[in-house]
Amino acid sequence: MNKYLMLLMLTVLSFKLDAQQQLKTKFISFSVMNTHTALPFGKFTGIFYKAFHPGIEISYGKNFAVKNKHDWYYDFRLACFYHRFVQYGIPVYSNLGYRYKFNQHWSAFTEAGAGYLHSIPATAKLRLNEAGDYENNKGPGRMQANACFALGAGYQLQGASANSLNLFISYQQRLQFPFVKSYVPLLPYNSFLLGLSRPLTRKNK
Repeated sequence: MNKYLMLLMLTVLSFKLDAQQQLKTKFISFSVMNTHTALPFGKFTGIFYKAFHPGIEISYGKNFAVKNKHDWYYDFRLACFYHRFVQYGIPVYSNLGYRYKFNQHWSAFTEAGAGYLHSIPATAKLRLNEAGDYENNKGPGRMQANACFALGAGYQLQGASANSLNLFISYQQRLQFPFVKSYVPLLPYNSFLLGLSRPLTRKNK
């Protein structure tokens, strides 16, 4: 009888520890980025000295498989970037990612995702009306799709602490489509992101 009671207690304890761990797997992040048009992995250094097309991105995610050296996670992201003379892009998408932890501080990750992108023209868009005058035809923007792939690295500032902030950099490839079906159906973007993420924890009642 004592043997079964001990087994039951260990099972309950393991579920409790697992639940406590799951409370610490959700995270949020914020990053700033610069973006330019180029083929995937093309002209990497141009992100740092060519035209400045700024943007920001926020995300909410969860590590759904956590091991000593490996994490699998997913997230949901909202971003906004400005491509001078072309558009304001507002991507809303989801990522699936894999993280390898070298030690308590350093990690590397790769992720891929897809979703919606709303495109708003960055310049005036006019049309000729029946009276022969030009009028604004900018409208609310266009519905687009986007697909992303990224490589990055992270540094956990407080090491093994469960509440540590994580500083990360990411080199992201984005495809926007269909941009202009007649001559640019796929618009490729390269982006460099610098950001912070932090775990979301809560106290057990």
